[in-house]
Amino acid sequence: MTHHRWTLRTDRTSYTVRLSEDGPWAELDAWGPHGSEDGPSAFDRSRRTHFITPADTAPAEYLPSGLRPFTGADLIASRPGGDRGVWWEFAGAEEGEGTLRLAFTDDVLGLRTVLCYDTVPGTDVVRRWTEHTCTGGEPLRLERFDSAAVNVPASDGVRLTCLAGQWSQEFQRTQLDLTRGTFTIGSVQGVPGHAYAPWIAVQDRTAPHDGPAPTYGLALEWPGNWHITAEAEPGGAVRVRAGRVPHEGAVLLAPGDTLTTPKLACVFSPDGLDGLARAQHRYERLLTGERIHRTRKVLYNSWEATGFDVDAAGQLELAEAAAGIGAELFVVDDGWFTGRADDTGGLGDWYPDPAAFPQGFDRFIGQVRALGLDFGLWVEPEAVSPGSRLHAEHPEWVYRVKDRPARLVRNQLLLDLGREDVQDFVTGTLDRLLTTYDISYLKWDMNRPPTERGRPGAGPAGELDLDAAHVRGYLRVLDHLRTAHPHVTVEGCAGGGGRVDHATIARTDVVWPSDNTAPLDRLRIQYGFLHVHAPHVMSSWVTDAPGLFDPRPRSLAFRFVTAMCGVLGIGADLRAWGPGQRAEAARWTARYKEVREVIHHGEARLLGTPDDPTCGVQYDAPDGRRTVVAAFSTGRLDGAPLVPGRAARLRPRGLDPAARYHDTATGTTYGGAHLLHYGLPFAWSAGHDAELVVLTRQ
Repeated sequence: MTHHRWTLRTDRTSYTVRLSEDGPWAELDAWGPHGSEDGPSAFDRSRRTHFITPADTAPAEYLPSGLRPFTGADLIASRPGGDRGVWWEFAGAEEGEGTLRLAFTDDVLGLRTVLCYDTVPGTDVVRRWTEHTCTGGEPLRLERFDSAAVNVPASDGVRLTCLAGQWSQEFQRTQLDLTRGTFTIGSVQGVPGHAYAPWIAVQDRTAPHDGPAPTYGLALEWPGNWHITAEAEPGGAVRVRAGRVPHEGAVLLAPGDTLTTPKLACVFSPDGLDGLARAQHRYERLLTGERIHRTRKVLYNSWEATGFDVDAAGQLELAEAAAGIGAELFVVDDGWFTGRADDTGGLGDWYPDPAAFPQGFDRFIGQVRALGLDFGLWVEPEAVSPGSRLHAEHPEWVYRVKDRPARLVRNQLLLDLGREDVQDFVTGTLDRLLTTYDISYLKWDMNRPPTERGRPGAGPAGELDLDAAHVRGYLRVLDHLRTAHPHVTVEGCAGGGGRVDHATIARTDVVWPSDNTAPLDRLRIQYGFLHVHAPHVMSSWVTDAPGLFDPRPRSLAFRFVTAMCGVLGIGADLRAWGPGQRAEAARWTARYKEVREVIHHGEARLLGTPDDPTCGVQYDAPDGRRTVVAAFSTGRLDGAPLVPGRAARLRPRGLDPAARYHDTATGTTYGGAHLLHYGLPFAWSAGHDAELVVLTRQ
């Protein structure tokens, strides 16, 4: 059976799968740079087993519980009321250009499972997912149906890197060593959640923390319940499983139906976490498609300035100030619609408040646009207030459990977006707003998880698969927006960074990483975010917010340079800023416009960490002609000029040592070798704690 071997090739890597000699399953043979498949497999093993089976030690791509009883199965299936277990046989392979499909069947149970692979041209991504079809006359009960399992050779354990946190502290880079046992992250909150991002990276435990090293990354494309589980298995291997988690504990698969799991994007880089990040950024630029060429405009959002106290006069005053500092887009946040004096009412009744806009909402938008600004609006389409007209007319549209009280979170309930009538209401509402008014930007928020997740009268919960139904409804609405209103820029938000995944990124233009905009807090959030996600999707604002976790004060320059690392926005109350602050803001905004194409389309490199006294982010233009470095002072000062001191240094990476690089702001010309060896100098002081350097290659 050794001739059953297939290799998928990406731009720089190869992924080789073989049929096992031990049983009816597929195994990973090699995954690494081109040529790594030539030679004995790193996954070859002695095949001696005690109290386990050969399948339990195999580097299996996917195995059911019947064949793999002890060390973590990827599929658990049964007939309702029957015994669990799948014992399948190999049923054939289909190989295409950059694609592979391996089929396995269990005729006794009535199940056909296909392991699916494809590569993404222009990237180093191999995507994996599974298709499960009920081929018998009875339904099947699926308790677990992961997307894929990935094996990593490790003789002495691995280092795992994930992004953990909580609301207002999302995307904190977290690392741990796993030598034996199991590590699991995930969410059952109906969205990826604030606690963990659906991504993990795996390296050898002895690899340098921030240097070149073989590194494997996995990201799950699913904006619902999910898990990623790493298991250090007998014999020195680590196996990572990932997939969605059914809210009901299991789903029923009817005869003839097929369940397709979410895609798992698998990436290898020899260049450590930084190289892995650049590989993932390339993939996200491809997910964005043609919209990658759309200029992401500098926005002003009114929430920090006015909260729910929204009226035409106050918003226009802010819009005039925003236009004066160079903003290109004005977004009215929560509070613009009828019944929305605070967070206890209004959601679901999406009509402009006539008291707030006495001359009409369209006239107000026209006044904003007359200032040279595009116009945007905040919405929360999945939410409904108990006192709203929508809830009075359609109480059945809300998630609830029969004969149980509905719990309020943030004084609101959640619509069952898995229902087609609710989807039609949401698309109809957004169509009405986007066709009635001249709106070019939509911020889609979601501020509560589903709690009492039921649909009374619709059948047993296990037959409904409510989590998947909600995800399908959410994606259907986003797909409609993309098709029906292609000119509208869509921002994804869920109480901050609670819904950031590849399915959302493929259908939105930017996402909101966190509600925390404090400077040093935000720097850490964005440092973690950029480990996985590309700068062109990272919306970031300049505000006056004090630190929640790190309250040390930072300059306006620090706040601007931090926000310029992605898609620049401003959310401060500009009415409280003096002429000097506004003039400085205008200068920073103008500088950002000069370099945003490099930031959004270039290769990003993380220079150090926020734990270092000086850290930064480097962006190299695709043609190599410009390099932009955002540098930050996060540590103690050197005491100069009262005592001897030297400038802090930040070393760029990836430059041409034989080239020369000119900084037009200072007039300094550097040799590439000098920059790589010594770094850029920064004389930090209490008033000078961030800088943006633009180097032009000569």
